[in-house]
Amino acid sequence: MRALLVVVVAGVGAGACATDGIRPNAATAPADSADQVMLKMSTDLFNEGARQNHVVAETAYVYQAAQKMDLRRLQVTFFEDGKQSSVLTAKRGIYTMTNGSLDATGNVKVVSTDGRTLATQHLIYDKVALQISSDSAFTYQSRTERMTGSRFHSDLEFKYVVTDQPKGIQRSGGVILEDKR
Repeated sequence: MRALLVVVVAGVGAGACATDGIRPNAATAPADSADQVMLKMSTDLFNEGARQNHVVAETAYVYQAAQKMDLRRLQVTFFEDGKQSSVLTAKRGIYTMTNGSLDATGNVKVVSTDGRTLATQHLIYDKVALQISSDSAFTYQSRTERMTGSRFHSDLEFKYVVTDQPKGIQRSGGVILEDKR
């Protein structure tokens, strides 16, 4: 999961243009005031010749002053060592270019090639803290475990999870849960 989220944020940033202009603290502006609008946006991110991810968005609105990209109907395919590792889909994603964060909303689902899934309505990737979190109900499932809760924050590997109202099953190994009550 860690590599998956790092690649998501890096890949979304690959399609953005950099600017050294003033960076106001303003919120993302309405779509009709975007500096750039891209339809059927698609981009690949490569690192030392190896593809890291493939980002597709039905529409991408770029706001230079706020240093944000508003991506609609987002799909990110992640690669590790040249092989696909997982896919993230969401109705919308806000990528902040200044800190590398991604805020995905609307039927967010991450599916890895080894069968792990994370589903929620809201997923936040915090690049600075190297954490993922959600203020919405979530479900995490793998071959050996299933976990649900009303919200969570976790490391990128989804090994140390702090959640409200945790429920789940675990066959072996698993995650460490901490009930925030």
